[in-house]
Amino acid sequence: QVQLVESGGGLVQAGGSLRLSCVASGILFRIYAMAWYRQAPGKQRELVAAITSGGSTNYADSVKGRFWISRDNAKNTVYLQMNSLNAEDTGIYYCNAGSDRYRYWGQGTQVTVSS
Repeated sequence: QVQLVESGGGLVQAGGSLRLSCVASGILFRIYAMAWYRQAPGKQRELVAAITSGGSTNYADSVKGRFWISRDNAKNTVYLQMNSLNAEDTGIYYCNAGSDRYRYWGQGTQVTVSS
């Protein structure tokens, strides 16, 4: 059974930082591309950051220079370090694992930034 379990969300003041974690089980983690998406109230889910199995990364323009995605294959974990948070970063953050054939989602973790 595949599970992606996110943690690290919470309430933070504007300008603050959070680090999200996503622990994967039931998959061969090292071959999967991993990503973080978010969904703000009333908006569609959007890609925030992604990291390939080889470690290449890409980011949404809105988070470049503030967020960093990383992975630890030994721990089956992907991280999202979020700095200089603002109210527009509020939303539910979802972990995603993708391969050529499969795609899995976590249940999400709430991030709320107060201004």
